[in-house]
Amino acid sequence: MTNTQPLRDTARRVRDVLGRLDEEQDIWVSTAGAAGEPYLVPLAFLWDATHLWLCTRIGNPTGRNLADGGRVRLALGHTRDVVLLDGEVTVFGPEEVPVEVADAFHKKTGWDPMGSGPAYHWFRVRPTAVEAWNEEPEMVGRHIMRDGVWAEAS
Repeated sequence: MTNTQPLRDTARRVRDVLGRLDEEQDIWVSTAGAAGEPYLVPLAFLWDATHLWLCTRIGNPTGRNLADGGRVRLALGHTRDVVLLDGEVTVFGPEEVPVEVADAFHKKTGWDPMGSGPAYHWFRVRPTAVEAWNEEPEMVGRHIMRDGVWAEAS
């Protein structure tokens, strides 16, 4: 399958990514354990216009890796419309998460982690790098955020 859409400029890619962060409910979460064991799971998420918020049990491999490693790689889409986000993680216990975040997460996803018990912790991800491309022709210009700063329009 070949993409016949015109190549997107930087501004369009940024708008497209921000739109997907607002609209999509699940994101692929990639972490690694201390010994390097990789884990890849889908989790529901909330985008608050600055951070992504994830919630999972602190005792499962992904929760432990997010808490211990402090870094994560996230992915949206399929192989013909890719968004990769690298970020720094801050952990919040169930009693520490801002109420407005928990409420917005529940409204967006239909799941209320606050009612799921104390094992569920929140992970705020500050994006530090974002890449976005539709197939090979868009590989050039795919870096639309570096060092936490969105790229300017090309």
